[in-house]
Amino acid sequence: MIKLRHVPLSVLLVGLLTACGARAAAEPGGPETLELRYQGSAGAVTFPEFAEELGYLGPIKLKWIGNTISGPQDIQAAATGQTDFGGAFNGAIVKLAAAKAPIKAVIGYYGSDKDSYIGYFVADGSPIKGPRDLIGKKIGVNTLGAHLEAVLKEYLKRGGLTPDEIKQVELVVVPPVNTEQALRQGQIDVAALSGILRDKALRRGGIRPLFKDVDLFGPFTAGSVVLTERFIERNPNTTKRFVEAFARAVDWTQTHSREEVVAKAKEIIAKRKRSEDTTAIEFWKSSGVANKGGVIDAREFQTWVDWLEREGEIKKGQVRTEDLFTNAYNPFGGTR
Repeated sequence: MIKLRHVPLSVLLVGLLTACGARAAAEPGGPETLELRYQGSAGAVTFPEFAEELGYLGPIKLKWIGNTISGPQDIQAAATGQTDFGGAFNGAIVKLAAAKAPIKAVIGYYGSDKDSYIGYFVADGSPIKGPRDLIGKKIGVNTLGAHLEAVLKEYLKRGGLTPDEIKQVELVVVPPVNTEQALRQGQIDVAALSGILRDKALRRGGIRPLFKDVDLFGPFTAGSVVLTERFIERNPNTTKRFVEAFARAVDWTQTHSREEVVAKAKEIIAKRKRSEDTTAIEFWKSSGVANKGGVIDAREFQTWVDWLEREGEIKKGQVRTEDLFTNAYNPFGGTR
């Protein structure tokens, strides 16, 4: 992921004037557009891809335009009209909204639970036992200003460190595939690991968890998918069909066995013929989405609004949590 700064208004305006996919023939109550452009992820299957394969999207088709390099990049692509939807860590969504991007989160898509979590690991012989031991130490993360940094700083704050002491904990950006090696070679003192990289590292042994994000917050949805307000206004029926299909796909993974989800994901990867490795799919355990069908809880945004205000990334009151998301299109949610 990359740290978002203010998105130039001119860029947003150009993107928002871009056509939003292929327009559908006028049908009362039917989708206004039959094609949704999106970015995927190599060796993984997104919920919209599950929804299309399971027949939930109906006449709407997905158009893959490439793979995203990060959540912030993915939602910026949606905000500027390069894609029709994108997903990222909720804190990144808050920052983009603070930069006046007219976006709205419509459904949650990833999170942390007992099976899917981000762990902060140290070597077995490390003297690091708690938050105060991290002063002057190097922490390997995949990017600055996103999920991993936010969780770490919350851990330090709860551990009683002052803002000046927290500044003495050095964050080092390390590509995820190199993080375990950097820890074992002593280049960093703590490694933030998740998914297949975490599980493979644990299998090899020699490391132990210092803490996990789920230890701090309990099971929680960490990221959401956004649409632009313009897209929603122009395509209310498409928006409704898309979010409903997405929610049903989330629910399908929540109510089917791990083996069924993995098997279906492998089918989808094989069909799209992108010469991908399916090894990571074998390690899938859960999406970590906390609520049924990806319904968004206001606390899943308020936590990061409070953190960003505390960090000085946004001004107090600059962003209102209730303006960031809606569950109105989710069949498992409320009406707001």
